Amino acid sequence: MRYGAVFPTVEIGKDPGAIRAWTQAVVDMGFERIVAYDHVLGAVHADREPKLWGPYTEHDEFHEPIVLFSYLAALTTDIELVTGVVILPQRQAALLAKQAADLDLLCGGRLVLGVGTGWNYVEYESLGMEYRNRARRMEEQVRVMRELWTKPVVDFDGQYHRVPRAGIAPLPARSIPVWFGGSAEPSVRRAARMGDGYIFGNTGTRIDAANAILREELEANGRTWADFPRDAVVHLQRGEDELAPEIASWKASNPQWISLSTMANRMFQGMTPINAVDDQIAMLERALAFAKAA
Repeated sequence: MRYGAVFPTVEIGKDPGAIRAWTQAVVDMGFERIVAYDHVLGAVHADREPKLWGPYTEHDEFHEPIVLFSYLAALTTDIELVTGVVILPQRQAALLAKQAADLDLLCGGRLVLGVGTGWNYVEYESLGMEYRNRARRMEEQVRVMRELWTKPVVDFDGQYHRVPRAGIAPLPARSIPVWFGGSAEPSVRRAARMGDGYIFGNTGTRIDAANAILREELEANGRTWADFPRDAVVHLQRGEDELAPEIASWKASNPQWISLSTMANRMFQGMTPINAVDDQIAMLERALAFAKAA
C-alpha cells in the first residue's frame, strides 16, 4: 500500500514558507504522492438558481495546481504530483496539454493528471465554458491531449476541438497518465474505457459499489483489474471510529493507494482545529499511523 497526502489548500494560506515546510514534512514522513484539488474561482452561494450544492464558496482559498506543482517540483525530487482533480472542461485542452507537458518535463516525469467535470456552473460561466456538455467535451479533450503529447504534429477534427496540423514543443518524454476522479457511475465507466487510473473522492459503501462497477467495466473493455491503479481520499475529519472499517474495506479491494486529507478545519478525535501548518503536519503524521494500522 502506498500513501498520498492531500495538499490542504483551503487552510494552508499564502506563505511560501508554510507550503515549503508542509511539503518537506510530507516527504520526510514517507508519503509518495501529493494530491492537489482545483478551483479557479469561488462563487457566492446565496440567491442562485439552480442552487450551488458544493462545499466551497468565495471565502475558500485555492492554489492553482499546475502553478503550485511548479513550485513543489523545485522542492522535491521523487514524490508524485497529482491533480485530484483538475476541472478539465473549464480549460482549453491544448493549453493544459502544453502546461502539463512542460511541468512533467521539468519535474522528471512525476505528474499524474487527474481530471473531472466539477460541480460549479458559475465557475464554468465565468471562464467562458459550456457546463451542460462538460462530460462529452472532457472525453474529447483527453484524446486531443494524448495526441499532442505523443505526436510532433497533430491534425485533429472533432466535435468540440480542431487542431489543424499543429503541435506542442518540446514534447514530454511520455504520454502523461490521465486519471479520472469522483465516484459517479458515468465517471467510473469512463475511466475504465479510457483512463490510466481512478481517484475516488471518499471511502465507504458507495465507493465499494463504485469499485464493483469499475471492475466490471474494465473486464468488459478487455482490461486487467490488477493492473489498473486506484486511489481513495480519506477525509480525516470524520473520525477514527467511522473511518477504520472503511479503510479496511478499501484495503481489502487490493488498491495501490490511499490519500489522506486534513482539510475542512474540524477536529480529529480531540485534536485542535488545524489551520496552522504545524497542526496540519501533526494531524497528518497521526493519520498516517492510523491508516497503516486500520
